[in-house]
Amino acid sequence: MSEIQERTGTLADLKSVASVTVVESSQKAPVYEVKRDALGRSYATGRRKEAVARVWIKPGKGEVQVNGHPVVKYFARPVLRMLISQPFLVSDRCNQFDVICTVKGGGLSGQAGAVRHGISRALTCYEPELRGVLKAAGFLTRDSRTVERKKYGRAKARRSFQFSKR
Repeated sequence: MSEIQERTGTLADLKSVASVTVVESSQKAPVYEVKRDALGRSYATGRRKEAVARVWIKPGKGEVQVNGHPVVKYFARPVLRMLISQPFLVSDRCNQFDVICTVKGGGLSGQAGAVRHGISRALTCYEPELRGVLKAAGFLTRDSRTVERKKYGRAKARRSFQFSKR
């Protein structure tokens, strides 16, 4: 007789052992709630490099204001405007929300990335069912890449001084 048969005995004992070892995991996915203020707006903070964007979204015509200026004036490069509109394109919500945001720090590229991150987070606060779509596109993850610091004995972060043979 093998060791397994000695431990379990009969087939009925084996079934009882097997039923005890099977554990049902009833973990449910977290439920995200709608977060809106008294005026029907959702707020979120976005970050990229050194830039921090405070973003409010509300239902509207699709107008975007950055630091009190229209987005066309503040972000003159079309690539930066395209970056900001990506969360709306992915979630099929073009021209359905007005965006008001204030941005501080960093350059224009970092600020555009911060606004995109803030818009994505604000959309998930307004409509939690959009979280899966935005997360799959990578818009809810903060881009943690920052400028590398300058080291001593170097001209920049990695570049060394020019070598002189004589």
